[in-house]
Amino acid sequence: MQQKRPAAVAAGQDPVQATLSDLRARMQARRSEAIQAWRVHLRPDTLLAALRRIADGTLRSLLKTLPLPAGACVAAVGGYGRGELYPGSDLDILILLEHAPDAGDRARIEALVAALWDIGLEPGLSVRTLDQCRHEAAADITVQTSLLEARWLAGGRALFQRFREQMRLDLDPQDFYLAKRTEMQQRHARHQDTPYALEPNCKESPGGLRDLQVLLWLARAAGLGTNWTAVARTDLLTSAEFRALRRAELAFKRLRIELHLLAGRREDRLLFDLQLRLAQVYGFVDQPHRRASELLMQRYYWAARVVCQVNRLLMLTLEERLFPRPQDDSIALDEDFCIRRRRLALVHEDAFERKPGLLLKVFLVTQQHPELQGMAAGTLRAMWHARHRIDRAFRDDPANRGLFLEILRQPRGIVHALRDMTMWNILPRYLPAFRRIVGQMQHDLFHAYTVDQHILMVIRNLRRFTMPEHAQEYPLASQLIADLDEHWLLYVAALFHDIAKGRGGDHSQLGAAEVRRFARRHGLSREASDLLEFLVREHLTLSQVAQKRDLSDPRVIHEFAARVGSRRRLAALYLLTVADIRGTSPKVWNTWKGKLLENLYHQTLAALGGEQPDTRTILALRKEAAAAEVRRMGLRDDSREAFWSQLDVAYFLRHDANEIAWHTRHLYHCFQGPDPVVRARVLGQGEALQIMAYAPDRPDLFMDICTYFDRHGLSIQDARIHTTRQGWALDSFIVLLPEHSRDHRSYATLIEHELRAALADSRASAREAPAPHQGSRRSRAFPIMPSVTLQPDEQGGNWRLSVTAADRVGLLHDLAQVFARHDVSLKMAKIMTLGDRVEDIFILDGPGLEHPRSQMQFERQVLEALGVAAPSSLSFSSPPQSQ
Repeated sequence: MQQKRPAAVAAGQDPVQATLSDLRARMQARRSEAIQAWRVHLRPDTLLAALRRIADGTLRSLLKTLPLPAGACVAAVGGYGRGELYPGSDLDILILLEHAPDAGDRARIEALVAALWDIGLEPGLSVRTLDQCRHEAAADITVQTSLLEARWLAGGRALFQRFREQMRLDLDPQDFYLAKRTEMQQRHARHQDTPYALEPNCKESPGGLRDLQVLLWLARAAGLGTNWTAVARTDLLTSAEFRALRRAELAFKRLRIELHLLAGRREDRLLFDLQLRLAQVYGFVDQPHRRASELLMQRYYWAARVVCQVNRLLMLTLEERLFPRPQDDSIALDEDFCIRRRRLALVHEDAFERKPGLLLKVFLVTQQHPELQGMAAGTLRAMWHARHRIDRAFRDDPANRGLFLEILRQPRGIVHALRDMTMWNILPRYLPAFRRIVGQMQHDLFHAYTVDQHILMVIRNLRRFTMPEHAQEYPLASQLIADLDEHWLLYVAALFHDIAKGRGGDHSQLGAAEVRRFARRHGLSREASDLLEFLVREHLTLSQVAQKRDLSDPRVIHEFAARVGSRRRLAALYLLTVADIRGTSPKVWNTWKGKLLENLYHQTLAALGGEQPDTRTILALRKEAAAAEVRRMGLRDDSREAFWSQLDVAYFLRHDANEIAWHTRHLYHCFQGPDPVVRARVLGQGEALQIMAYAPDRPDLFMDICTYFDRHGLSIQDARIHTTRQGWALDSFIVLLPEHSRDHRSYATLIEHELRAALADSRASAREAPAPHQGSRRSRAFPIMPSVTLQPDEQGGNWRLSVTAADRVGLLHDLAQVFARHDVSLKMAKIMTLGDRVEDIFILDGPGLEHPRSQMQFERQVLEALGVAAPSSLSFSSPPQSQ
């Protein structure tokens, strides 16, 4: 029967191009049909197999028009060789040759590759001889793994069979296991060793599809089967484990399919904007206190945890099978536990079923034996199957409560124990409140971890305070925790400080109620219970006071001291606060923030010790200390006093003695002008710069300085604005360098030169607004509603403006424009940057704030500067709690 010619040929088009057009059209039509069918059945394996068959058929049809070199064959490798093709995946193809290609062979292959691109198959192509395959597989475990899954498509079958047999002979199961384990560890490290990233990669992250594929590759190498059904027939998996594994695998396959379809390309990351769209696809809806995307991600993390569990369990099982040891190497510890292969093993396989309390004791024993390399596969398997034994009766058993407290009191292994208890679902079952926040997302623009992982990170930080090797990094914290009796209570406080997130309401108050119940159920003393409740309830307070209040005001210090009440509480709260902030995100902590917390600690400690100095005493002490430092610099008293006579009391109260001496050293001889002065110095361990700007005051001066900082990517952390009696502005700033910049001294020199020139130049070019900036991807996907609060300052005569918004370049410049427009003077700014969010405090005065009507106009324009159209209903909400 004569084959019908493509319509394009009849119209006079080149026959090859006509064939390609026809193949492309047919392939696209069949792919569309397969995806439409997917929307009905939602069976991942069915869609992946259908897309694979479409690609197979298209490729074989193409080879009829563009044949291979003589004797060659084409094989599918990688995931395509495994029989799976995702909507956005490349076509991984091996062209296997009998001999090195000549010019004609290369021309044929190039034509084939070009045709594959033309019809939309996007090949990932390799061309090798059999010897080249052997050589590259021996040198690269990734190549060996890809070739391990080769599947014949077309061409010489005999050559392909020789290739398969040679790959099998070259494969050493033990070497392959060790190489794949190392490769997996390196991959996990690239993804921060956690499945709980806020934008995880569903293929490559720990707990993703790749972790399951590693197990299948190892099973294949060990001769245990090429698919999960075959592996399940062995004794590697129980039926329950197989069901859990398959549910997780199908969930991840569907997720990857949906990601590719939503993105229109290969995209394996759950990016924030895709999370919102995925939640709609899966049918999740917003709840009163949780977004639909948070529900989606919590399901993801639960599935990822199952994959992590199965991966760890089978990796250990395969290791024991591939590297057997004598059965008599067991060392008894007690009637329940022994050491086997340097891992903790059970004497009886049903130990957890007979004695459920061992589900906690197993972690305690591991802590008490540092020579152990973890738990044996049989121990983990038995624990995973017995986890349901942790019920109300288990939690009410005084012996089990004692075991849990004993785990927290151990001198080592606490963080590792709690992480494993979370991974194997022991901690979430023992503390039902903790179960609710496992995998709970935090879209506050500054947390980098889920709630449960943040909590474990805080406990890790607290543990580091106790370790000598970290004493140099945390000198004050290391000293305080060494002097704090029962410091293990801090671990309990950390467990509960965010445990009520996601419920709505004040999570600090709700968490305090939870920890009070915990203390009562576990028989803790009244003193310990009160301390825990205080720490959980007030865990945000020290940070808020240090970063938002004026620490030069004695009333602020004494109010905080009265709230704390004792030195022990102060030390414990300081330790928890530092651990909490440092466990939030690498972007949130900096040396300046640490200095603020430490200053507040020392000032409060003095107040708790009975010091009640008034403003006059503080002023005298500060001047005396500054004068002594100036004398050490060689400056005469009359020169110093001539400069100080231009400054009022507020200046000396808002700057410490070291800052006053620094200003005096550089300004005593030129405080009458005529030129601006700019000086910069490095603070702390080189994480911040302090900048002093001295120039004739004018309404737009602060805006000009902010513009300069924005252009250079400098993030203002603190600003203190002062005007001398001669009308010169003496402004001090703490700024952070752009991310990844470390050369503070070079920046200091540059700023001194450029900013001085900018302040001396009154032309409009010096005040051009910074380029617009869209903000981070996260802030765009999960925007926060800006809020503005304006109220009289405690000191009277001034106003306190509180602003909360998503951070962006030019934000302070835009606010400064509003201040200048309303003839408002800035006295002090406390800039708190929390990842992608800012919570700023400005102390203001000026005639523009004297009347209610002008106040309303001012607030509306501040909201507009924050990016809100400013209907009246949006203004004046209280800033949210934060770290």
